[in-house]
Formats: sequence, C-alpha cells, structure tokens
Amino acid sequence: MSQEIRIGLIGTGGMMHCHVQHLERLPEVRIVTLADPDAGNRRAYRERYASLREASEYDDYRPMLDREKLTGMVIASPHTVHFEQIMAALDRGLHVLVEKPMVCRTDHAAQVVRKVRESGLVLVIGYQRHYIGTYRYVRRAVASEQVGKVQVVFGFLCQAWRRVTAGTWRQVPELSGGGELNDSGSHLVDILLWMTGLEAESVSAQIDNCGTPVDVNSAIGARFTNGAVGTLTIIGDHPTEPMWEDISITGDRGGFHIRHGRPMVQLLGRGDAVLTVDAEWMAGGGSVPQNFVRCIQGAEKPAAPAECGLRVIQLTEAAWKSAEKGGQLVKVQRTKL
Repeated sequence: MSQEIRIGLIGTGGMMHCHVQHLERLPEVRIVTLADPDAGNRRAYRERYASLREASEYDDYRPMLDREKLTGMVIASPHTVHFEQIMAALDRGLHVLVEKPMVCRTDHAAQVVRKVRESGLVLVIGYQRHYIGTYRYVRRAVASEQVGKVQVVFGFLCQAWRRVTAGTWRQVPELSGGGELNDSGSHLVDILLWMTGLEAESVSAQIDNCGTPVDVNSAIGARFTNGAVGTLTIIGDHPTEPMWEDISITGDRGGFHIRHGRPMVQLLGRGDAVLTVDAEWMAGGGSVPQNFVRCIQGAEKPAAPAECGLRVIQLTEAAWKSAEKGGQLVKVQRTKL
C-alpha cells in the first residue's frame, strides 16, 4: 500500500481549484488542511470539495505549519509572499508545489534553488505547459539539434489582462511583484527558455504601465549566453479576448513556429513543405499535481524545477531594470549556486 501523502494548501485563488481537482483523483493523497486569510474563501472551498470537508483551516499559514503533520505544501498565494512560504515549508522538511512565478527576485530564486539542492526535497512550479505534447516535442527536437543551433527566438502574447485584473491584487505591486510580465507573461518567458535551453545574458526593454501601478505592455529584446538573440512582446492591454500567443524558434538548419498552441516545423534541405506536428498530449504528460506526487514518491523528477523559476525571474527582473533606465541594456544578474 502506498504511503499516505498529506497535503496542505496555502491560498484559495483560481489556480488552487485546478490543483485540488487533480489531487482529489490521486488515492494516495489526503488534503488535510488549508490556510487563507479570507474566511469566506475557505468556506467556499470546503463546501465545494469533498476532500476538504474534514480538513482543518487557518487564517495564517504559519500556525498551520507548526501544528499539522504534512508531507507537502501547495502554494497559490499572491506572488510576493511565495518566497517566505516556500522557505518556511522547506525548513520544515516539506515538499513544495508553488504557482508561477516561483518568486519575484533573482536573489530569492537563488536561495530557493540552493535550499532545494541541499535538502533533497521536491519543488515543482505550476508551469503546466511542461506536460503538454506540443512543447515537450519541441524541447526534445531542439535538444537533439533537429533544427541546428538556436539563433533567434520570438514570443508574442496578447490578452485583456489590464481590464480582467482591474481591482485585484494582481495590480497591487506589494502583492503581485509586477504586472503582466510577472503573471501570464511568466508562462511565455518560461516556455521559451525551457524549450530552447537558453539562458538570458542581457536585456533591453520598454514597458508601458497603461495607467496602472504595474507593467502591462512590454517590448523586450534579449541576448542569450549561446549568442542567440530574441524578442518578447507582451500586450496586457489588448481590447478583446481571447488570449493569442505565437512562438518561433529559428536554428541554423530549420525552425519551429507555434501558432496559438499548434506547432509547425520546417527543416532546411527538405523542400519548402511545412510539417504540422500533432499537438496531442504525449504519453506520461500528466499534470502538475500528479508530477508533484510522483516526485515525492521517487517515481519522477520535477518537470518544472526551481531552476526554471530562477531563469524566468533573471530575465524578468532585468527587463524591469532596463525599462526603469529608459531601455538601457542591462546584464542579467547571475548568482553562483
């Protein structure tokens, strides 16, 4: 019989619904407690999910960590408190699943990476695209040099983020740590870096807050440590939904173009035909919570480990600093691990 995995929850926002729904399907998992400062949110979760009917609840995560016997923690709280909550959980020997972005500062990310490595505990970030066939296929193909050396990358995202998040904590810097770039844009930054294996070396950015306290529209140019260059355009003030996203990866022998989740590949020397790759989920793709649990059991490795969070915030923080300096080129902060 599998050992019971006892999970605590911090935060009752939108993404926690997804995590709870997946965790409820895993027979070895028991959700034993949840913490959120809003009593109404806690009550709504307990009423909605059978797995939480008998769970204890707290308005502060710290006494929960002190009193409850847990295996792991799922964190889906406002971005700026992720770091302290991750470190508190790791300090108590708990495995961690944390929503994106992992943290909001490069030095914090480096501390998390070190702590995970030293402790041997599991940390998984909620970058769900790491489990989707489209992106897994491209990552493997780039790693096997199917398109040669990566030379140029391009990422584009647009959505009505400013309108949709108006009046929420996502536009409060003290809670969000940043705007669209640190929120939905985090997925785009992550998946480009993850698929290509690139790390940013320097960044130049122009950012428009569109009358809010946080970044909304961003135009970012980057150079990577392998010599490749790239651009990321993130529009958070698009007038309409739904979201649209484009990604291109160009190597010296071919390239991938992902248009709103559907990939195409064109290889040099094989004619001008464009092959459309099936975007079905690959065997073993799974989900973020499933991967988290299997990592705890020793059956898998994190598909989105702490190192991914470090690379994302390195580029993001450099973009913010560049924009503050009027687009001046900024070297990405690198920390010895």
